[in-house]
Amino acid sequence: MKNMIAELRTSLLITLLLIVLCCVIYPLAVWAIAQGAFPRQANGSLVEAKGKIVGSSLLAQGFSGPAYFHPRPSAAGQGYDAANSSGTNLGPTSKKLVEAVQQQVADYRAENGLPPDAPVPADAVTSSASGLDPHISPENAMLQAGRVAKTRGLPREEILRKIAARTEGRALMILGEPRVNVLMLNLDLDGKM
Repeated sequence: MKNMIAELRTSLLITLLLIVLCCVIYPLAVWAIAQGAFPRQANGSLVEAKGKIVGSSLLAQGFSGPAYFHPRPSAAGQGYDAANSSGTNLGPTSKKLVEAVQQQVADYRAENGLPPDAPVPADAVTSSASGLDPHISPENAMLQAGRVAKTRGLPREEILRKIAARTEGRALMILGEPRVNVLMLNLDLDGKM
């Protein structure tokens, strides 16, 4: 019996030690390192314009007017809802997915004044896995440039320069694809950055 009580006491002490280590010390250490080394990223990569927080460079926001670049479609809640981050979970053989993409392709072409046979980038008509991807491809941005330029009464070349200025390269020059942050580009257009 004494042996069992000693083992129980040892087990409880180890459990308490692991709780303190894993639930207090480790999270505090990670938080302190993140705040010291990467304070902007650790606090959500918030974007401030004229003294007001307008969003995060890591999360998409819905822009629907013709004067703005539009992000990827979102399957997150009612659209771009970070509390309901998710994809559609529809597979490549899903009839519902095929029909939705075909409709989005037609809508994208009509909205941007493209011919019926114009190729449309996949990121313009499919949602990301999270539904909150803040980036679009440079090709997607260039296809939207004509609509944005016309609506804003600006030369298309000026819009293309803004796209080029906001195009981010591959991470470490080999990972991912070039991309354009929609929030930052739209803030540039509004003269807020």
